[in-house]
Amino acid sequence: MDTLTHALSGALLARATAPQDAPPRSLPRRVAAGFFACAAPDLDFVVAFVGPVDYLANHRGVTHSLVLLPLWALFFSWVLAKILREPGGWRALYGVTALGLALHVAGDVITSYGTMVLAPLSDWRAQIGTTFIIDLWFTGFIVAGLAASAALRRSRWPAVAASAVLVGYVGFQYLQKEKATEFGERHARSLGLGGAAVNVQPRPLSPFNWTVFVSDAEAHRFAHVNLNRTEPRSYRPGDGFIAMLDSVYEPMQAARWETRTRYGEGATKALAQEAWNSPAMAVYRWFADLPAFDGMSAGSTCVWFIDLRFYTPGRATQPFRYGACREGPVGLDQGAELLGSAACGVHALLDQVAPDLGDVEHGANLAIEQADDGTRRLRRREHAPPADDFEPRESRFVYSREIGHRHGPPQPA
Repeated sequence: MDTLTHALSGALLARATAPQDAPPRSLPRRVAAGFFACAAPDLDFVVAFVGPVDYLANHRGVTHSLVLLPLWALFFSWVLAKILREPGGWRALYGVTALGLALHVAGDVITSYGTMVLAPLSDWRAQIGTTFIIDLWFTGFIVAGLAASAALRRSRWPAVAASAVLVGYVGFQYLQKEKATEFGERHARSLGLGGAAVNVQPRPLSPFNWTVFVSDAEAHRFAHVNLNRTEPRSYRPGDGFIAMLDSVYEPMQAARWETRTRYGEGATKALAQEAWNSPAMAVYRWFADLPAFDGMSAGSTCVWFIDLRFYTPGRATQPFRYGACREGPVGLDQGAELLGSAACGVHALLDQVAPDLGDVEHGANLAIEQADDGTRRLRRREHAPPADDFEPRESRFVYSREIGHRHGPPQPA
């Protein structure tokens, strides 16, 4: 869930749980503590500056852990007591801080990203998958509750009522998830895919908008549906961005199923499978629930994958697009060795700007390195010996990430 919604929900819960006999002057400090505490776990965004692989491995990790929550509550209550000048010290804010941290974890668990609630003891990721990461209805209920609480300052019941509405809303979303799952199971049976896995993902704008996946070992079949719609929503240029996004979700009876393969087809499949199953892709394999082949680039030396959980029609860019790039001679008979970022660093390769790698037979490699000012510059690194004494050597892959890739929608099945 987005950090602002987290923070607002913390403020709402702080007001809803305030003691009836709380001194009026203590309420602003309590609400502020709830606001900041519920946003605090997302401070782990700093891991992104270390590298994209580290971000995948650690985001929603120890800062989102229920195991460590008491310690985090102690730390943040102490910090907030200093910032807010709480006369009662950290003890006065410990309870509301712990509630805010726990609410943040709950707000993330209802999304599909996955949250390591048992870190550092386990990297298991909890996810219920009822709520899209940015849900305007969810945020709207919170804002309405806070506005009503501001108008009725002496009563906590507006905040209590808004909190109850939020719980009911998530429960309603869960019922829609069950309905979408049943739709996917019917489609799997119609295709005779007895062993297929059905996965459903919430989508923006409406609790009725879902993407339904029917997946087997080779491919994902999926459809964007609106569970409550009986007629397709028409869209014409000029109707607006919201209308464009919402028009993609069609009635279940008119669903159009598309297919994305896990490893591609034809000659690329063996290379894609080798890249996917390599140690270099271990973190992404752990992260991606619906991985799909997303093409090759740089002279057929980079194999790209996406996680279809995050494929939202209408987006110009596809997030979490990762891959493995061959480093070294291409076309040799030796098997490829895929090396992780810990051994050889992370190379983020941009196929939009990569020149022809025709001379990669002589061992030339392209890498994108991040400069100190946050920009990226292209550097060619020559590893080849002179042509007259060139000896073939084993090719290998390095873990790669592409930033801001633009692509069209998948082809209909």
